[in-house]
Amino acid sequence: MPEPVPTAVRAGGEVRPAPGRSEPHREAFFDNAKYLAIVLVAVGHAWEPLREGSRTVTALYTVVYAFHMPAFIVLSGYFSRGFDGRPKQIGRLVTGVAVPYVVFEVAYTFFIRWTDGAPGRDISLLDPLYLTWFLAALFVWRLTAPVWRLVRWPLPFALAIAMLATLSSSIGTDLALQRILQFLPYFVLGLLLEPEHFRLVRRRAMRALALPVFAAALAVAYWAVPRTDYAWFFHDDSAEQLGAPPWLGPVMTLATFGCSLTLVACFLAWTPGRRTWFTALGGATLYGYLLHGFVKQAAGPAGWYDHDAVHRPLGLLVVTLVAAVTVTLLCTRPVRWALRWAMEPRARWAFRRDGVVQDRVAA
Repeated sequence: MPEPVPTAVRAGGEVRPAPGRSEPHREAFFDNAKYLAIVLVAVGHAWEPLREGSRTVTALYTVVYAFHMPAFIVLSGYFSRGFDGRPKQIGRLVTGVAVPYVVFEVAYTFFIRWTDGAPGRDISLLDPLYLTWFLAALFVWRLTAPVWRLVRWPLPFALAIAMLATLSSSIGTDLALQRILQFLPYFVLGLLLEPEHFRLVRRRAMRALALPVFAAALAVAYWAVPRTDYAWFFHDDSAEQLGAPPWLGPVMTLATFGCSLTLVACFLAWTPGRRTWFTALGGATLYGYLLHGFVKQAAGPAGWYDHDAVHRPLGLLVVTLVAAVTVTLLCTRPVRWALRWAMEPRARWAFRRDGVVQDRVAA
């Protein structure tokens, strides 16, 4: 959904901190958080065909969608704190975000044509297809990072933009602009965070509180399934497009922001801070994010969900495990070695040498 994050947080490469900030380094905590979040992304996608007729699956799906992308985006903002538009940073943004966006926009278009057995849509680099929306959004957000450091009240301003976006149904699909604007506050919040904020949410008291909060969130989601539209958490439509009165858009922006941040804090509270068997996989979440979409797309035409057993509790468990294992394998070293040319191209030939020299002098 996904350097980025995928490496949700590292898309475009690690960036230097702003003046006065300590140099970022790879901490097990952040790699663990990225891996666990990408697993939730894959699991959420795997649950989509199981929602119909199941209130429980829909409630689980709603809770997961309430925080997994906000978590990615907050972390992406946190690791973008030092982005100030230097030539080397722009180069990394192009090779680490723009190039994968183009490659996978084209790849998904042809793959969907093939699996659906129809010509389908034309290739359009302005209309992100499926998971590629996140790369388009990250590219725009990161370019605006220097602006948010100049604004006096960046988070309220970003929230105001998100609230106004829900009032307009005329915002088109170009570069997933509706999502860019509505998810913007999470990225801006990440820009404002300091290491001590993450230490606060990892305290023992916070971990003790996280479990009942998640339980309450699941109970509320179960109650809300027949009463509200979980699509508010997608941040992909205006209030009018969701069949709601315009005034509800800004209200739901604030409500979902508070709900999502609460669950993100609970998620981070239970994220291990030590090195684990999956820590190294957290540095390759972009691979799992973009590649698992092909598996999900193939599942429908292949009839994987046509069996009644899949829609039973044991089937749900199997689907969940298969999704988790699949995305894990897609983050491993062999996959990264085979597809580095598309995900992390160096492309030094495409950039002027004097730009790199100027960047080094400025540093």
